[in-house]
Amino acid sequence: MKEITQIRKLSIWIFFIPLIAINLCLIISQNPEFLENTIFKVDQIGRSGFSVPYLDGSLSISRASRTFPQYLIFKPSMFLTSLLLYFYWKNNNNLVNKLNLTNFNYRFKTFGILSAIFLAIHSIFLGIKFDIQLYKLFRRVILLLFIIFEIIAQGILVYHFFKLKNKIQNLINKNILILKIILVSILSLVGILSLPILLKSGNTHFKHALEWNYFVGVIMFYLLSKFFWRRTT
Repeated sequence: MKEITQIRKLSIWIFFIPLIAINLCLIISQNPEFLENTIFKVDQIGRSGFSVPYLDGSLSISRASRTFPQYLIFKPSMFLTSLLLYFYWKNNNNLVNKLNLTNFNYRFKTFGILSAIFLAIHSIFLGIKFDIQLYKLFRRVILLLFIIFEIIAQGILVYHFFKLKNKIQNLINKNILILKIILVSILSLVGILSLPILLKSGNTHFKHALEWNYFVGVIMFYLLSKFFWRRTT
C-alpha cells in the first residue's frame, strides 16, 4: 500500500527534524562564541552556560530557540514538521479507510491536523514580545493545545490499529504496537500527574526538564511508526 510507504517516510522526518532543531538551538545557546564575529551573533537572552536541560532543567526550549539566530533554525523546522504532520495524519486516515472499507474522516485525523496547526501557530508567535499578560497566556494555551491534541490523536490511532491487529498482522510489528501503547499511556499519565505542578508558579527547573523530555517522548511516537510498518512493495 502506498500509504504505508508514505507513512514510513514521513515518520522518520517528523522525528529527526524537530529533534535536531531543538538540540542544535541548545548547542548554539551554550556555545555563542563560535558565532561571535559573524552576522549570526547570538542574542544575549539566548545565551546560556553548559548544562543538560533534560536532567537539570536549566533552560527552556523557548529560551534556547526564540532569539536570533536560533529562531532561524527553530521556526522553519517547526513549520516543516507541521506540514509533514498534516500528511502523516491524512495518510493514516486513508489507510484505515482502506482497511475498514470505509470513507470517513476519523477523529485521529482531526486531532492530528489540529495539533499540526497549533504547532505552526506556536512557532509564529515564539519570540514576539508583547508585555501583555493575556498574550503570555495565549502562547501557553496554544502550546498546551498542541500537546493535548497530539496525544489524543496518537491514542485514537493506536486504538484503531489495536482493533485491526489481526487483519494487518502481516504488515506490522506487534511488539512495536505494544511499545506505542505503552508510550502513549506514559505520556498521558505524566501529563495528567504533572498538570497541578505546571499550573502553579515555581518549580521552574522541573517544568523545563519535563518540557524537553516530554517533547522527545511525543516525537518518539513517530520513530516507532517507522518500525511499526513492515516494508511493502
